Amino acid sequence: MLSDVAVDHREKAYALLKADADKILRLIKVQMDNLTMPQCPLYEEVLDTQMFGLSREIHFAVRLNLVTEEEGKELLDNLEKQLNVLHEAAQKS
Repeated sequence: MLSDVAVDHREKAYALLKADADKILRLIKVQMDNLTMPQCPLYEEVLDTQMFGLSREIHFAVRLNLVTEEEGKELLDNLEKQLNVLHEAAQKS
């Protein structure tokens, strides 16, 4: 059984990773709102860099047993789904 301190650290780690994922989503939304199209190399560069950074943070948290691999994968999958929705909306406008 995990101690209260371990549970607290796990919850904080997950919350920080979730906040970083939300920050990436906001950053990409701002880029799209300011007419940077998804086909733009700058858009792709920012997205790739941010997603790589988040995946490394998640990998580190998994190695420390602060989040499970499944939780990390779910964070990345949810972010990718939300980014796809933004991308599709930009294509229609």
